[in-house]
Amino acid sequence: TSNKRTLRTLFRPAALPPPVISETSPSQKKLLTYHRGKEQQEVLNQLLIDRALEVYYITMDETDKRDAVPPITELPSTVRKYFFILLNYLFMKKRVQRNPMIPIQQQWLRSMLTLVPQSLMEGRDRALLTEELLKEIVRDYEKSMQRCVLRRVLVKPDIKELDKLEEEAPLPLLPLGLDFSSTWHNSYIKAKQQIISTLHILHPTMKTLLDFGYTAFFNFLLVDFSSSRLKGPVDCKSLKTDASLSCSKAEEEIMSTWYQRVVGLFSQSEALDGVKLDQLESFYNCVAVLMSNQLKGLLQRTTEVFVKLFDPEDRSRLPLFKMDLTYDENRMEFYPSLQDLEEAILFVVDCIGQTLQNIQAIRAWLTGGTATLDAELPAHTAQWAKSALKKSIRDNLEGPKEHFKGYVESYGWLVDGTAEERINRFIAEQPSFDEYT
Repeated sequence: TSNKRTLRTLFRPAALPPPVISETSPSQKKLLTYHRGKEQQEVLNQLLIDRALEVYYITMDETDKRDAVPPITELPSTVRKYFFILLNYLFMKKRVQRNPMIPIQQQWLRSMLTLVPQSLMEGRDRALLTEELLKEIVRDYEKSMQRCVLRRVLVKPDIKELDKLEEEAPLPLLPLGLDFSSTWHNSYIKAKQQIISTLHILHPTMKTLLDFGYTAFFNFLLVDFSSSRLKGPVDCKSLKTDASLSCSKAEEEIMSTWYQRVVGLFSQSEALDGVKLDQLESFYNCVAVLMSNQLKGLLQRTTEVFVKLFDPEDRSRLPLFKMDLTYDENRMEFYPSLQDLEEAILFVVDCIGQTLQNIQAIRAWLTGGTATLDAELPAHTAQWAKSALKKSIRDNLEGPKEHFKGYVESYGWLVDGTAEERINRFIAEQPSFDEYT
């Protein structure tokens, strides 16, 4: 306790006396401003010293429990050095943080937006969400740049108690796999050679196969009802027929163009250049997976485009369906029924999923086998499509249901026997001629 009071007396700066100013000349105003700034700086220094003293006393108390109390003669130089280093670092840190910083370039933000699929940029409130995300990116960029500049300009003193004064999260680590602390060229060459020898997707034949698929499927759909609204209302039977014929014609076109080009490619001996005999099976497996992914991508994209026609936020391409309000056997109802309409729309998804399911694999075609490509529409895609369509159908049928309900409430009593019962009861009462009238 005695040592602590001595330290407080030694290192507490003397307060400056307030200046006595009798006049308000410009030079005296400048002097008064200088003294006020000096006083504020002294108060700030005093707060920093008091906080550093508090940390130091805690550390000294913990040290006293383990070691002997150091001589009083050694304290002043040690403490003075400790405080000077600490205060100098905190002072320089504030100055570095106030320096202006180069803002993030707008071109970078625009480049980021071009990488986002257009389907994710459409819809309600997407523009507001995009603006908020860009603001978050700018904040993260400025914070990261500020802290990185601080880390490169200043060397943080090796004082454990300094972490208690700085309430900041640690700087982000470098991305995984980007460690440049050692030479990388030799390991890169080794990894590249291993990839070339084992990863068949880099084979020139695979690149050609990718080009075939991109050319054939880039702007191709199995069914396209985007212009059906312009053709007017269609009935459910016509919808099913059009979907079946379209899928059938699309499959024939794919088999006569894309598949024939693929078969012609592997009919040439150059297609297997560089492939060893023990690698043939894995090579053809890679071919089968690549072709399967291309076909699955076509099925999935066709399904997504069809579901998008029923987007509740954009009804400009919503198909029109012909429905009749019928009266038969004393009953009024829609024909086809609402359930039949839903079944017809979901039939299109099933029809898309059943297309391109019997395409022979290239290895089987060369060897006379029966293996086929796995081109099944992913289960999660089919489930999502049917769920989205059912919800859209329910929402869009609210109007027809209200229309039907209005007819029943207004005219149902004429056909359900109520009117006939009232007439018979009226006649049984034998009314007068005026009452008949």
